Amino acid sequence: MLVTLLVEELLPADSPRSAGENEEHVRVLAESEDELPPIVVHRKTMKVIDGAHRLRAAEMRGERTIRARLFDGSEVDAFVFAVEANTTHGLPLSRADRAAAAARIIGSHPEWSDRAIARVAGIAARTVGVIRRRATGGHRQLRTRIGQDGRARPLSTADGRRLAADLIESDPGRSLRQIAAATGISAGTVRDVRDRVERGEDPVPGRVRRGEELAIGVALTAGDPKSIVRDLKKDPALRFSETGRSLLRLLDAHAPMVEDREGLATNVPAHAAGMVAELARGYAGIWQKFARELEQGGK
Repeated sequence: MLVTLLVEELLPADSPRSAGENEEHVRVLAESEDELPPIVVHRKTMKVIDGAHRLRAAEMRGERTIRARLFDGSEVDAFVFAVEANTTHGLPLSRADRAAAAARIIGSHPEWSDRAIARVAGIAARTVGVIRRRATGGHRQLRTRIGQDGRARPLSTADGRRLAADLIESDPGRSLRQIAAATGISAGTVRDVRDRVERGEDPVPGRVRRGEELAIGVALTAGDPKSIVRDLKKDPALRFSETGRSLLRLLDAHAPMVEDREGLATNVPAHAAGMVAELARGYAGIWQKFARELEQGGK
């Protein structure tokens, strides 16, 4: 429902635009003879969450009132609405502003899937995944993501299996159904995990582990390892300790592999290819073990 509000009573928005309003766009709107489209205002705070340029144009025209729709919801949801509105109409957000908005939405709605956030921010789901990994430092925040259909899904079967194994060991009295509900995997998968734990085996089968490692490799390839390492170099906890500096040097040396892998492989002499391949697999296994130790708190 449309309402008429006094221009002087409206507050500036928590805008996703880092550079503020575009003055030229405001002038174009102000000089137009058309009636300005309604803006959207957060009812609780009276902040303009969509239509800052139109509000400035109304002020430039000397108008005392403006047509508006009122938004009911939290301030976090108002920001999400503002981002989505600015990616579907009006002056589009810059790529940097869309990426910054995605990072903020990841912080306020960490359970949302990369695809759902990408739809709101107007960027690729793969880009959201990269931003999420940088924001979380590689730690698993949640075991599930909420997709666009509203359904919760586990990040991966491997994640669910490891969590199920922890629950089985810490609380053996829990039923398969209870563990399945807590981990986001099926009761049949929980049963398989329980059997593996009882036999003293890894709760994650080799095929699932290989799939997880492949997914990690694809995600790293899609991202920008050099940028991630550059961000890590800014961390005082790493920069000002010998161990931290050694780790940074090691990560820095490996980052170019994503870009140069094919060139390196092409130039390895045929007689050495087998040995290099075996060494690469060995190093990959060590890195995977290192990653699991980090995720388990160094245990």
